[in-house]
Amino acid sequence: MLAWNMEDGTLHRFRAHRTVLATGGYGRVYFSCTAAHSCTGDGNSMALRAGLPLEDMEFTQFHPSGIYGSGCLITEGARGEGGYLTNSEGERFMERYAPSAKDLAGRDVVCRSMTMEINEGRGCGPQKDYIELHLEHLGAELLHDRLPGISETAKIFAGVDVTREPIPVLPTVHYNMGGVPTNLHGEVVTMRDGDPEAVVPGLMAIGEAACVSVHGANRLGSNSLLDIIVFGRAAAYRVVETMRRGESHAPASEAATERAIARLDRIRWSKGGTGAGAIRLAMQLIMQRHCAVFRDGPLLEEGLSKLDSAIEMMRTDLGVTDRSMIFNTDLAETLELDNMLAQASVSLHSAIGRTESRGAHARGDFPNRDDENWLKHTLCWLNDDGHVRLDYRPVHLQPLSNEVSTIPPKERVY
Repeated sequence: MLAWNMEDGTLHRFRAHRTVLATGGYGRVYFSCTAAHSCTGDGNSMALRAGLPLEDMEFTQFHPSGIYGSGCLITEGARGEGGYLTNSEGERFMERYAPSAKDLAGRDVVCRSMTMEINEGRGCGPQKDYIELHLEHLGAELLHDRLPGISETAKIFAGVDVTREPIPVLPTVHYNMGGVPTNLHGEVVTMRDGDPEAVVPGLMAIGEAACVSVHGANRLGSNSLLDIIVFGRAAAYRVVETMRRGESHAPASEAATERAIARLDRIRWSKGGTGAGAIRLAMQLIMQRHCAVFRDGPLLEEGLSKLDSAIEMMRTDLGVTDRSMIFNTDLAETLELDNMLAQASVSLHSAIGRTESRGAHARGDFPNRDDENWLKHTLCWLNDDGHVRLDYRPVHLQPLSNEVSTIPPKERVY
């Protein structure tokens, strides 16, 4: 592995017996996102460049309540405490989509309901492009005791006093179910000689960077924290189990090192007329419009065509103004953009390939879940020339313990 030390501009090659990718998700591929600006999925892109596939990249979770304009998260706990959503007519519309669960329905259901209200002209504000979340009826004392952080966030990022007025919210990218495929030990797996569970020696992944697929097609709230605790621990135990005292390192690949340096130099010395910021914004708007809450074949294909143009712009017209190696944020962000474009591409291809609706993947042209044909994981490879290849691996349905009975897949309805 080649690392760049931004403090002094030096490059370092690490040779490790085990490498654990814990680089988080790739939410910043989208325009509106609750995640930090560092969530660019760098580990995922590293796996792609190493010739490994990513799994289930079509499943992107949107959180119902990101603050309009900034994407900052308003926790579901706000609705858990009794908050509710309304449209421009003041209607509590969730009663129409989920009569029993109402505002406490699953994230994907609430996001789609909000999007339908906006698309049908019942959004709020001058542009009719957001929904209002009401907490003011809960009273200042309860809000102070139970939702102090939310009250402060709304004040700072929306200019709203939650004791007096609603918060403008919009479905916002929150979690990526897809990532580097792993087994339950955190070991990265790939398709090799027909075996979809072939372990990649020495490489592991945990957290949102990994796809061990305990979240299926739509993660439930708080389970990402449980995921990193459980499988981070499992990966640590696996390293202890498999390491041997005095174990020798695998031979270092000079070709891999040269490829990494060539990529760095190609981007660092780019002399085109378009900065990384413009390309990044184009990518984010494409994904937000064409691979968001609702999808269909023509919309996805159009998005892929536009994304290909952005990728081509990155290749032929990218310009980096700061060429130094010490704390060069321009270069760092451009390298991250290169990573994000790769993930955007495999996400769109994976979504086009899955002709059904399941979890966070909702296609208008294929509205039903199809277990007969699509109860399987997507694997997506990306070659250096931009060519994408799709394949699939089976879903594990049998429990590993006799203490747990098999639970057949069941459609979630309200």
